[in-house]
Amino acid sequence: MIASTYDARMTILLWQKAASFAARAHRHQFRRDGVTPYAAHPTRVAMIVASEFGVTDEIILAAAYLHDVIEDCDVDYDDVHVQFGIEVADMVACLSKDTRMIEPDREKAYHEQLAHGSWQVRLIKLADVYDNLMDAEGEASKKKLLNTVQKALELAAGEPGVSELEKASKIVSDQAALVEESLKSFGS
Repeated sequence: MIASTYDARMTILLWQKAASFAARAHRHQFRRDGVTPYAAHPTRVAMIVASEFGVTDEIILAAAYLHDVIEDCDVDYDDVHVQFGIEVADMVACLSKDTRMIEPDREKAYHEQLAHGSWQVRLIKLADVYDNLMDAEGEASKKKLLNTVQKALELAAGEPGVSELEKASKIVSDQAALVEESLKSFGS
């Protein structure tokens, strides 16, 4: 009995493996402020999914940690698939922009793939925009991100009846309203 309990505690959970993988993949990157290690962002996104949205499914958490590795790092779909399985790889791919496309086409294609993605992908996207909004500095950045938040909320609204997505949408919408209100009072 002791041996099996010990073995169970030694098992690395999928989300823990994803957290380490994401930290290594983003190790030389920084947030826009030039100081904060980029790995803080996917960590916060996963924490938002778990702590704020109340979703603790390890596949969703792994995808949340990894949501930027294909788009921003020297990692491809196959790397994610081999390490984390097809469900995680498919979610991460859906959350990744195709950087081979020119900007307007890339944004349109990205929006379409999110629209066709699973509710879990939309949930992670809500956590992503929520974190970006909370981390934004300056009025112009926040105003731009409020538009991105609105698009993510519209995507989430396309899947009614999913309680996790509805809860996340309310949290993000409420926070966006607070940011918007602070910008109005700041501007006056």
